Amino acid sequence: MLIFVIELNDYMSKQRYSITAALPYTNGPIHIGHLAGVYVPADIYARYLRMKGEDVFFVCGSDEHGVAISIRAKKEGKTPKEIIDHYHNMIQSSFDDFGISFDHYGRTSDPIHHQTASDFFKALYDKGDFIEETTEQLYDQEAEQFLADRFVVGTCPHCGHEEAYGDQCESCGRSLNPTDLIYPTSTISGSVPITKATKHWFLPLDRYQSFLEDWILKGHADDWKSNVYGQVKSWLDDGLKPRAVTRDLDWGIPVPVPGGENKVLYVWFDAPIGYISATKDWAQQNNTDWEPYWKDKNTKLIHFIGKDNIVFHCIIFPSMLKAEGSYVLPTNVPANEFLNLEGQKLSTSKNWAVWLHEFLEDFPGKQDVLRYVLTANAPENKDNDFTWRDFQARNDNELVAIYGNFINRIVVLTHKYYEGVVPAPNHNTQVDEETIEELRSLPIQIATAVENYRFREASQILLKIARLGNKYLADEEPWKQQKTNPERVKTIMYNGLQIAAVLAIASTPFLPQTANKLKTILGLSLQSNWSDMTQSELVAVGTVLAPSELLFSKVEDDDIQIQLDKLKNQSI
Repeated sequence: MLIFVIELNDYMSKQRYSITAALPYTNGPIHIGHLAGVYVPADIYARYLRMKGEDVFFVCGSDEHGVAISIRAKKEGKTPKEIIDHYHNMIQSSFDDFGISFDHYGRTSDPIHHQTASDFFKALYDKGDFIEETTEQLYDQEAEQFLADRFVVGTCPHCGHEEAYGDQCESCGRSLNPTDLIYPTSTISGSVPITKATKHWFLPLDRYQSFLEDWILKGHADDWKSNVYGQVKSWLDDGLKPRAVTRDLDWGIPVPVPGGENKVLYVWFDAPIGYISATKDWAQQNNTDWEPYWKDKNTKLIHFIGKDNIVFHCIIFPSMLKAEGSYVLPTNVPANEFLNLEGQKLSTSKNWAVWLHEFLEDFPGKQDVLRYVLTANAPENKDNDFTWRDFQARNDNELVAIYGNFINRIVVLTHKYYEGVVPAPNHNTQVDEETIEELRSLPIQIATAVENYRFREASQILLKIARLGNKYLADEEPWKQQKTNPERVKTIMYNGLQIAAVLAIASTPFLPQTANKLKTILGLSLQSNWSDMTQSELVAVGTVLAPSELLFSKVEDDDIQIQLDKLKNQSI
């Protein structure tokens, strides 16, 4: 009989987690870079913790303010509201269809967010935490407006990239102010802007320099990812400076204090508050309390973001939370690097991207394939490259040939030999015991990798379960022994089905649709917990298996060529 034990110590006490995934801008659809960098790893983590029985709140929402929205609206001749409604619905539908398991997906245009962000600003304003300064800002005389953030482009003063935006250089990733740019140009009129005086409120980040050094450089040197720690350290080594939290724009949350007319909250002040307002919204809808998820010191707050958002989630937002005084600080910020596409940097402006909603149309039913490929090639420590040929190879050579092949063999043979009824085993041989011993360690290894945000590693350990099953069948050859030693075959098939059950449960965070199909075949509960794998028998003797079905199918060369041609044509 297959018996394996997983240590239960880690599963006995319930821990509360608030897991946030970066709010996507509603100025365009979601692409695979977003998925690989943020949403797939966050979803794996949330699903895994739920399976452990933890108290998990997984939150996201549409970021609907900022210059990018205004630019898109001007470009398309629409109002900002029309733009955000269109892309919010598209993004949320794509997430739902893809299977990202948010507990709540909010909107920063919702009244509850406007109120929450305004109250947050006023709380800091009333405490005297802001600096009011009149500074010279770039101004477009033709358009008669100040040029905030992406209304201006120019040369990055750090790396020399000639198409840097006023808030960030997408080449080197450095955060900027519009006045930092060399040779600035207005994206509205194309003219060279002048400077003009305007008053704004600044968050004095320099006041939080010592706090951040103690909290991050001393407190998280060992448990935060090196790319996150390194970027934060670079900022702190340069010395923090006050940063404006308001902008001269007509789209956003109005500055709620005297003198704030015709000004709005800077999107990177209001956006992270969206996590909090979305939690409030969820709590109201479910008649529960939101505060434990943000104000209980025992809550673990985890931010999943891309590397371009590190400064906002590790320096600016924590400084805001520290200034307000009643919120927990992030436990970890496992930011990923960037995913490139076919050797080139993903670019929404140049349409060099694989859009999620189009993938779902072109490859129906292959959500888990994309999840697996993006996880197996995740840009966790360095930029990685997605290619359509690799997508095909991983699907065909790993999911079809290894995972799907094992399941099909074990289920088909069970139906052939026992009419689908799980047989009673006899005694285990040394080979059985060695196989069981190896199997014992794999769920523990997966758990360790996930809890340390090593999702690539975890995905490959998951595949080891299928490899183990294939090797066990290939070595024991039940199709041969059925003629000479049918009693031995009962033990082989029983043990093989237990391996399949472990694979089904362990797959749940990574391949949720596939896991549910496999659980249904094996007669397992769809609500399996991680600790269920401690049971000595997962598929009981006498269980009647459902007929086998192919969990994965090959990707044809023609399908890949269509995608390559589409990329080439859409980027012209």
